[in-house]
Amino acid sequence: MRKFKDQLLRGCLWASAFLTVAVLVIIVGYIFYKGFRLIDFNFIFGDYSPVGHGGIWPMIVTTIYTIFISLIIATPIGILAAVYLQEYAKQGRLVRLIRYATESLTGIPSIIYGLFGAVFFVTTLKFGMSIIAASLTLTIIVLPVIIRTTEEALKTVPQSYREGSLALGTTKLQTLYKVILPSAMPGILSGIILSIGRIVGESAAIFLTAGTVAAMPDGIFSSARTLTVHSFLVTQESGDIELAAAVGIVLIVIILILNFSATFISKRLNKADY
Repeated sequence: MRKFKDQLLRGCLWASAFLTVAVLVIIVGYIFYKGFRLIDFNFIFGDYSPVGHGGIWPMIVTTIYTIFISLIIATPIGILAAVYLQEYAKQGRLVRLIRYATESLTGIPSIIYGLFGAVFFVTTLKFGMSIIAASLTLTIIVLPVIIRTTEEALKTVPQSYREGSLALGTTKLQTLYKVILPSAMPGILSGIILSIGRIVGESAAIFLTAGTVAAMPDGIFSSARTLTVHSFLVTQESGDIELAAAVGIVLIVIILILNFSATFISKRLNKADY
């Protein structure tokens, strides 16, 4: 009976893994099947035109703008907040309240963030419908993800690492950036990668803060359209599933490039530290 239960559990694990991979392959395969024939040089690097399928280069630039601006703001704030909560703050009611607020922010629908961004960044701060307004809204969206994943990554660092470093005469700050953060880097990187996916996948928040202008942005204060919003609009307005799928292929490639780049940078930093 024990052997039977072991085999049954192992079979369930294999079936779950196979099902997960199969769903991913089906989704990605369908997207490539529907949109791959539209992918060419003019489609990727051309300017948008409502006639035909048009180019998507302005939307690619806008998407990259929102990713980098959001991460540049959210990453240091999120990591520093997590370091304070895990390494410096006295564990008590205030810390529990902050953690509860962070977890609550994770569950708020993105349309609520979009409404807040439209009221605060677009109207109150007078940024208008712009890339910077959308990026600041996305920063608020991904902050809880970065904070929680960084906290969990810091928890996985053995206490002996801290004690050994302090025993050698280093300060707590030196221990933090020479020992703790490099050891927690894979977990921190996971949070950043999840944040990239969340930023790229957002449409409602960007729709309400950046607008839908399908033109090359002059700067971060220009109204523009990201790839996700573009995919939504062409599907809604013309029902062009092939064009939406082609945009999805470009999004997948951008995410893969950014993820591989983040992994490469993390490995180089770890080698430099050691």
